[in-house]
Amino acid sequence: MTTVKAVQIAEHGGPEVLKMVSLEVPAPAADEVTIRHKAVGLNFIDIYFRTGLYNQALPHGLGFEASGVVEAVGSNVSRFAVGDRVAYGQSPIGAYTEMRNVPADKVVKLPDDIAFDDAAAMMLKGLTTWYLLHETYQVSEGETILFHAAAGGVGLFACQWAKALGAKLIGTTSSPEKAQLAKDHGAWEIINYTTENVPERVLELTDGKKVPVVYDSVGKDTWEISLDCLQPRGLMVSFGNASGAVTGVNIGQLAAKGSLYVTRPSLGWYVPTQERMQAAADALFERVLRGDIKVHIGQRFALEDAAKAQEALAGRQTTGATILTL
Repeated sequence: MTTVKAVQIAEHGGPEVLKMVSLEVPAPAADEVTIRHKAVGLNFIDIYFRTGLYNQALPHGLGFEASGVVEAVGSNVSRFAVGDRVAYGQSPIGAYTEMRNVPADKVVKLPDDIAFDDAAAMMLKGLTTWYLLHETYQVSEGETILFHAAAGGVGLFACQWAKALGAKLIGTTSSPEKAQLAKDHGAWEIINYTTENVPERVLELTDGKKVPVVYDSVGKDTWEISLDCLQPRGLMVSFGNASGAVTGVNIGQLAAKGSLYVTRPSLGWYVPTQERMQAAADALFERVLRGDIKVHIGQRFALEDAAKAQEALAGRQTTGATILTL
């Protein structure tokens, strides 16, 4: 047993419910690896679990994304060895910790040329971008797409990846500063949703054609807006709820607005096996190593400041990725 520091919650609520505790980490089970973390990624889904929007038996840790070094391997694990550089973005909940055991099939090998901080910042966001642009909808060269929260963690990956694919990404942001950041990362055009009418601007930018796909992680505040930006038989990809969950949907709207499609995807269904996970990660790492994607870490917080980090994220005071350092 090894004693480590970790952040847990015993009740749902605001950032103040995050508490630093001591945990005992046992030897890894047969199909697990023990990872000493170097950095931990912060994501909006962590806040959903903290508030109780997503349920998990209490008490529990938070976080699904981290990078580090393998300290021990289970008896059935042959793919990893002690000392390997690794990362993950789809683990069981509980990444806000110095060290933990993780199922080996959720872990990927990390190239030597990718820093631990970058890996922790890119796994969940980068793999999310991969499945959104390649699997949920196959974005093609010359297409114009709409991506909400373009200056956010996933948004900045999407701006760069879409540009690398030869697509035109229209992003939405809330300020001129965030608009410039998204443009600097490859967005074709930006709509400031606080001062502009998004559907009207999309019509203008697409010469009246609208877009074949909208990527929306905002949720209830942008649901109607997103539908109004879609071409007939277009696809609405709702992959987050930063403003709250979408409820009370009138499915008849989809017919009235052009026989639209809607999907609510999540990463786990796109990387159900270790082989699939590593292949997706390799596609992401290749983009980074080629320079198509640069990881933008806007904020770094110490593990013990996880509450401050979540408060900044929820308050939309962050840009790019946020990580916890150890």
